[in-house]
Amino acid sequence: MYVRAMTIEHADQPCFIMASSGEIVTYGEFETRANQLAHLLRDRGLSAGAHYAIFMENNAHYLVACAAGERAGLYYTCINAYLNAAELAFILNDSQAQVLVSSRAGRDVVLEALRQCPQVRLHLCVGGGDDEGSLVDYERGVSAYPGTPIADESLGRSMLYSSGTTGRPKGILKPLSGLQPAEISPYMQFLSDLWQYRAGMVYLSPAPLYHSAPQAAVNLALRKGSTCIIMERFDAAEYLSLVERYRVTHSQLVPTMFSRLLKLPPAVRERCDVSSLEAAVHAAAPCPEQVKHAMIQWWGPIIHEYYGATEGLGFTACDTAQWLAHPGTVGRVRLGELHILDDDLTPCPTGTAGTIWFKSAAPFEYFNDPEKTAEARSPDGALSTVHDVGYVDAEGYLYLTDRKTYLIISGGVNIYPQECENLLITHPKVADAAVFGVPNDDLGEEVKAVIQLEPNIVGNPAVAQELIAFCRLHLAHLKCPRSIDFEAALPRLPTGKLYKRLLRERYWAHKKSRLV
Repeated sequence: MYVRAMTIEHADQPCFIMASSGEIVTYGEFETRANQLAHLLRDRGLSAGAHYAIFMENNAHYLVACAAGERAGLYYTCINAYLNAAELAFILNDSQAQVLVSSRAGRDVVLEALRQCPQVRLHLCVGGGDDEGSLVDYERGVSAYPGTPIADESLGRSMLYSSGTTGRPKGILKPLSGLQPAEISPYMQFLSDLWQYRAGMVYLSPAPLYHSAPQAAVNLALRKGSTCIIMERFDAAEYLSLVERYRVTHSQLVPTMFSRLLKLPPAVRERCDVSSLEAAVHAAAPCPEQVKHAMIQWWGPIIHEYYGATEGLGFTACDTAQWLAHPGTVGRVRLGELHILDDDLTPCPTGTAGTIWFKSAAPFEYFNDPEKTAEARSPDGALSTVHDVGYVDAEGYLYLTDRKTYLIISGGVNIYPQECENLLITHPKVADAAVFGVPNDDLGEEVKAVIQLEPNIVGNPAVAQELIAFCRLHLAHLKCPRSIDFEAALPRLPTGKLYKRLLRERYWAHKKSRLV
């Protein structure tokens, strides 16, 4: 997020605009604020390679808090703003953060968490009010420092945590590049070219800034000197309105956002002009084929998809034409070397699903966790995985089938629930769906669906049977849920990833072993 070159010619140009409040931060203001925070962090003893953390909702200080670390050669950890105090404390301690930047919205959670985090020496709170102990009001804290660059700038980077859908979150540490902040790494240049970024573009960010995808997308947009529109939270109707109002050219979404856009009333969808869009990128979760076909029909051939874990093991991508020729694919390999292996690490035949491994495009490790790092690598250390499951077709296109963790083994048959989830979400009564295995004394596991219904639809046995019949109309019976439960809302992260572990554990809590 180093944009100094832009401040000379475009100091008065909006760097970003907060969508709901309309607050504008110019490139000149962004430059000054980032430098002030970088000076403060240095003054508090954070030398290059040290760690600090950010725990906030999307607001006008978030990007500045990241940019300071990029200018000071620091690791900054952006933390999910919906975590509770215990979860926050774990990441703060595990990441060895010495400074925390937060906001008044999360103050109670932060204060409770910090009782368990003695290594956090400074807590900068946006709108924090009176200073108390380690807590310092953000504006008051940075105002004493100059808006000029620090003397020893170097390019820092984020150290993000996995979402924890399979257990404790893990910090993903990648080496610092040694570049100067004004320079761009080859990987980031690759993304900029792939996503068709250009000078003069307008970028709309609908996702939480603590997640890796919007982090990278906004970072690159600022490097192009674009104006970024930052949504405080996603709302489908507001998203369309913003595209029209600001003549947005580029955006990155997740499939859940596509589904919500498609379920808007036709009158709402049709009244907004989205013809300015040049590239809409999506990732983070598998996109049901029916949903993607509908989006392409609506927005045209501007939709790009990619697959790449935060760990940066490898990268696949496809444009609209490639996807239409290979429906369901997440693309061909663009970075890294892809391998589909069975449980014995033997290559799977073309078209046969197995665990996805990459000969890594970039080195990484799980911070302070050599055991987890070793688990993610082949015995010889040559390959790495995040335990996703998929297969490759004859033309080299990758298809995802599921997370290996959620593989259902029912009567000895392997069932990957993603296919059923993708189908259920297309039903007009279904707002969201999770499918996973639950205990069955005869089969070991059986297929269970937990459904969030659309507003004004009441969950009852008749609706459950209707949805089961709908699944059986389209899928083999063994893939369909034997039973359906209803929830007011599923624990889906704002990034689009389903926190399925929380649902699944309710059904396995009484079992001593989950090996069935």
